[in-house]
Amino acid sequence: MADISRPTLPASISEDIWAQTLEDSAVMRLAQRIELPGNGVAVPVITGEPSADWVAETDSKPVSNSTVSIKTIQPYKLAVIETVSKELMDDMPRLYAALRERLPFAIAKKFDATVFGGTAPGSNFDVLGGATAVALGTDVYGALVTVDGNIANAGGVMNGIVMSPQGKTKLLSATDQTKRPLFNDTVANSTIPTILGAPVTYSRGVYAAGTPAQLGFAGDWTHARFGTVAGIEIAISDQATLAVTGGTINLWQQNMVAIRAEVRIGFVADTAYFQKITA
Repeated sequence: MADISRPTLPASISEDIWAQTLEDSAVMRLAQRIELPGNGVAVPVITGEPSADWVAETDSKPVSNSTVSIKTIQPYKLAVIETVSKELMDDMPRLYAALRERLPFAIAKKFDATVFGGTAPGSNFDVLGGATAVALGTDVYGALVTVDGNIANAGGVMNGIVMSPQGKTKLLSATDQTKRPLFNDTVANSTIPTILGAPVTYSRGVYAAGTPAQLGFAGDWTHARFGTVAGIEIAISDQATLAVTGGTINLWQQNMVAIRAEVRIGFVADTAYFQKITA
């Protein structure tokens, strides 16, 4: 029996899965996106702001020397294999629904978890785990003002906050001196849309247990970029033998199909413009 080739699925499925991955990942929603060649690309990073001044006629004009450094954003492969029954494969609508729900979430969660302090897949992949940490503690509002001020002092503008579900709970439980909710501008689904004017995004991938636990990140996302060589790639087989924890799966023998999703992706950022939010 021959392998099932990619054209077995509608061409739009890969595009839809990639679009859903972009939606599921907080980092992909906030960072600037660039297209990458296969071997990566050098990205210039400018530090410091140019400064202008008034001058009289014929006087010398002021010169502003910003510092320019070069960072290489290199793609690394992120992949997952999902197994389904052959019967599900024959039911295209249900297969599409399963793919669209499971694969983008797995890729987006791992990408976010890596960016927010996980182990980088290589030396040219930045992570934000080394950013300055600010604990929410008992004065949640004061801590968030400190976060905003630290980003401003670095020369940035806080334009995006990513909170974990655990961080959202911490924010919702914060009250003023009269025990009223501190963030009372919540929408119907009990999320906080903005904090100090910055939009708030939620991601499971940002949480890390510890003492204190990592609850979120805030920053100036104009100083972060992610890039991909292409969109997500989908390949399907019903003949492979897969190594899994505790043994193997023989797809042909067990009447199953394996669906592999992979993307080549990279990330770079200047951590000076980001703050880690802890408990």
